[in-house]
Amino acid sequence: MNRTRIKICGLTRAADVADAVALGADAIGFVRYRGSPRFVETRQLASLLREVPAFVTPVLLFVNAPEPEIRAALDLAPNALLQFHGDESEPDCARFGRPYVRAVRMAEGVDLLDCAASFASAVALLADAPAHGYGGGGAAFDWSRLPPPTARSKPLVLAGGLNADNVGAAVRAVRPYAVDVASGVEDAPGIKSAEKLKRFFAAVRAADAELNPI
Repeated sequence: MNRTRIKICGLTRAADVADAVALGADAIGFVRYRGSPRFVETRQLASLLREVPAFVTPVLLFVNAPEPEIRAALDLAPNALLQFHGDESEPDCARFGRPYVRAVRMAEGVDLLDCAASFASAVALLADAPAHGYGGGGAAFDWSRLPPPTARSKPLVLAGGLNADNVGAAVRAVRPYAVDVASGVEDAPGIKSAEKLKRFFAAVRAADAELNPI
């Protein structure tokens, strides 16, 4: 069975990390961009990382961060996946010798396949809706603009306005490697809802089951 991976992003509370892990999250994202309401300070990050068990991937999200700041965070989480949402070039992203995901804002005229060629060293591309400033804006975009699975050269992580009500349709339409959600499972920025998390996971699993009948 092809299983859609699930990343829960923008966590700020240990209880929310525990809930996401218990539901089967594949990755837990921590925002290291001070312009975000989900930003976690270094001490808070260190505490939250202790809640992430083996075989669940911590993801550190950065926006145009200075190199020492990224290296300091990697010292806390040497097994972390990096995620870049700013104006970083491929050399900027690759210099840390760590697997990284490159976020792509799917503005008009943006071609995901061109981005895959420009960031050949990325382990995956994250397709998100265009937003004012940096980071996700909690809005969806036209999924039909994404290349079909057979044309993709890299795993696709789908983000942007996902929630329990639309993620099933997203999985069926896009067939992403993974889905990434933050605001769609929150009661407030950085404050996850246990019930919304449960509904989100259930919707993804139901779509997977529909696409992969026994």
